[in-house]
Amino acid sequence: MSSPTEAIREQLMATNEEYQRLRDIHTQYSAQLDQLSAKTYLSEQEQMEEVRLKKLKLQAKDKMELLVRRAQSS
Repeated sequence: MSSPTEAIREQLMATNEEYQRLRDIHTQYSAQLDQLSAKTYLSEQEQMEEVRLKKLKLQAKDKMELLVRRAQSS
């Protein structure tokens, strides 16, 4: 049984283009971070890229959660 929040996320994923776009972006950042974490050693540039990707991924997640909260309140 899914929670009400999960149901809203599923509904947004099925009907809201902005939520879908943010989910795709979040997934892309996650994949890029996985590639970086698979390396034994990260150069200084790769370390900076890792920090940048983490921030962007978090921003996408925050925007997704904002859409969920707006859907809950309407």
